[in-house]
Amino acid sequence: MNDPMISALRGPSLSYFANPFDDQGSICHRYEADTLILIEDGIITHAGAYDPALVPHGIVPDHYPDGLILPGFIDAHVHYPQMPLIAAHGRQLLEWLDHYVFPTEARYHDIDFARLIARRFLREELRAGVTTPITYCTVHPESVDAYFEEAARLGLRTGAGKVLMDRNAPENLRDTARTGYDQSRRLAARWHGQDRLFYVVTPRFAPTSTEEQLDLAGTLLREGDGLYMQTHLAENQAELAWVQRLFPASRDYLDVYDRFGLVGPRCLFGHAIHLNEREWARLAEAGATIVHCPTSNLFLGSGLFNLKRALVSANPVRTALGSDIGAGTSVSPFATLGEAYKIAQLRGEVLTAHQAFYLATLGSARAISQDDHIGSIEPGKEADLVVLDPRATPLLAERQSHAETLEDQLFIMMTLGDDRLVRATYVAGRKRHDRDNAGDLS
Repeated sequence: MNDPMISALRGPSLSYFANPFDDQGSICHRYEADTLILIEDGIITHAGAYDPALVPHGIVPDHYPDGLILPGFIDAHVHYPQMPLIAAHGRQLLEWLDHYVFPTEARYHDIDFARLIARRFLREELRAGVTTPITYCTVHPESVDAYFEEAARLGLRTGAGKVLMDRNAPENLRDTARTGYDQSRRLAARWHGQDRLFYVVTPRFAPTSTEEQLDLAGTLLREGDGLYMQTHLAENQAELAWVQRLFPASRDYLDVYDRFGLVGPRCLFGHAIHLNEREWARLAEAGATIVHCPTSNLFLGSGLFNLKRALVSANPVRTALGSDIGAGTSVSPFATLGEAYKIAQLRGEVLTAHQAFYLATLGSARAISQDDHIGSIEPGKEADLVVLDPRATPLLAERQSHAETLEDQLFIMMTLGDDRLVRATYVAGRKRHDRDNAGDLS
């Protein structure tokens, strides 16, 4: 029997235990100025005030006295195959798909190319402190295998799925309702539940799937134990009009998915900007999840997400955060949080720093039904951790010297920060990124 792998971290830490959108004015976080985190076989066994007597013999904690240890960040809506086109000149959604996305995604029949981009993408996510991405692949099964191979090598808790598109897309990116179902079923059997991986049934969005394909997607979701579903919803006004023409019998956009059993727990809807009140209420009732993608929504001019309606209302909706590259402009959670703050400002609303960091950690973990495993620093949780350097740049150091509270420090990081803030990233207790190490730990 192998001996357990034991490691430890020491330094200031921050973790959330309650929702600051519900309990405004209450303390919803735990901050410890000098924390000892003990890890055994990837699981946190102790998290509390540093006591040298608790450190196992022969273990020297990784010590970050000037850092801030948080749970690893979650990126709940992202397209890893679009990494080669990030920052392509902005167009509106539908034209952007035709001009940039589809030609790029056509390359992923080549598994060697898919493996190359999967490795580069996950390296960037780790550099950004993201330990749980949920990603779209392409229509090609090879793109899914390439992603999960690399994710398994790194030990990530992550989800992904083959995109389903049987109409309104280039011929070389279309499957059929039956082949899409069969290929997805085989991929789910291969990867779902292996290590820390989960499979996500992935109709791209309603306009690129026939009713038959959406019906089979719903069948697959019901057949698989613990499978997820992800798609897009109400991102763009022209998209809404297109959906209405294609599905005239549906009451609204969400109803298209609902008719085929695609609205429920573990169903993730990217964007959800232009919703009517019936759709909001149905999402809340069903326990479905919205993923807010602020950098993408601004870059494509899609609209301003209503975070207050999502989370501060009589019937709140589960809400996570996503980078959505390549429409999004950065995989960094700090960019996501900074733009989410600006969108709230444009709507005349407030997003506090504690609310933002809650959304990036425990809030997103709860929204994607993974909070039994990740999202907070406490015994029994998996040791996915990020260590921040609040003074990573001269400007950050100068600004932090004037901060008076923890919330001030967090707000400065989410508005001025980037990947340089991330000192180290741990996946199941293993250091997978070290900013100051020239080697590639991943």
